[in-house]
Order: sequence, then structure tokens, then C-alpha cells
Amino acid sequence: MEFLSTIDTTTWLIIGGVLLFLLLVALYLRWSGKKSPKAIAQATQNGMTVKVLYCQPSKNDRTIFGGVVKYDKVWRTGANAATIIELAQDVRINGNRLTKGRYSLYTIPTPNDWTVIINRRTGQWGVSYKEAADIMRFPASTRPYSPAAEQFFISFEPQPGGLNMLLTWDDVQVVVPFQKAA
Repeated sequence: MEFLSTIDTTTWLIIGGVLLFLLLVALYLRWSGKKSPKAIAQATQNGMTVKVLYCQPSKNDRTIFGGVVKYDKVWRTGANAATIIELAQDVRINGNRLTKGRYSLYTIPTPNDWTVIINRRTGQWGVSYKEAADIMRFPASTRPYSPAAEQFFISFEPQPGGLNMLLTWDDVQVVVPFQKAA
């Protein structure tokens, strides 16, 4: 105990500050990791490889579309950082050619159909969206999904000559068609 009494006030403040900082970092990591975990959706089909990196928000008894996700507003199509789509080769999305590379994926939900946006800027947090960087926009159809998905997820389904990327949350599923570019 004699050793502890010889430590001056400044040293105690530094030790306390470091401990407080470590506690706050640990709490942040615990909180942020559980709210909207990171996920990867990937498919290789009909000569195409598509990979999507995103975070999965949860419903948590909230109204999702028209509530948490506003209608007629740009949505980052997930949580946290903007969703990233990586293409290993040139593809056609909804008939539009897109060269291989890495892009951000945004959407604009409405009650009946959605607008899908492919944007050249990547690495932004939240909806740090710049329309001037859009490469393409196109309408995508929706279909009912049951039972309601508690957590947002992205998946793929094979189609003749391509595949569909499916954006699913709550009771809505959005279909984004991909085909191999000729």
C-alpha cells in the first residue's frame, strides 16, 4: 500500500483516463457489432461472380418501409457504411452494361417498386450519397416476402443466363436481375 501512496495525482489521472478510454472502446465495439452485423452475399452463376458487402439492420418491432427507411429517399441499402457490390466481370443489370469493378449500391424505396442506384463512390459512411457519381439508375420490381424477415439480408437466385440479387427485409423482397455481358 505504501507504493500506491507515492503515486502523484497526475499519474492517477492518466491511469484513470486510460482505463476509461479502454472501457468506452470495449462498450462501443460490443454495441456496434450487435446492432447491424457485417455480412457478405456472394454468387457464382452462369459465368458471373457477384459479391456484396453490407451490414444487416434488424426490425426490432419497428415499421421498416415508410418508417425507418423513408419512402422516396435514398437508402444505403443496409446499415452503417454504404453497401458495396463487387463484380468480377462485366455484367448487364436490368439490361444496362456495367464494367467489372467495385461500386456502392443505393436504393430508393416506394410502396410499389424501387429505384436501384449503382454509384462509383465507395467507402462512405451512412448516406454520404452524391448523385453526380451515379453510373446508373433503374426500376426494380418488388414481391411479397413471408414470413417477415427480422433482419435485412441479400441473397441470390439463379436464372437462365444470369441470376437475381434479392434484397429482403420485413415483408418485401426486391429483385435485381443480372446477366453476363456479351
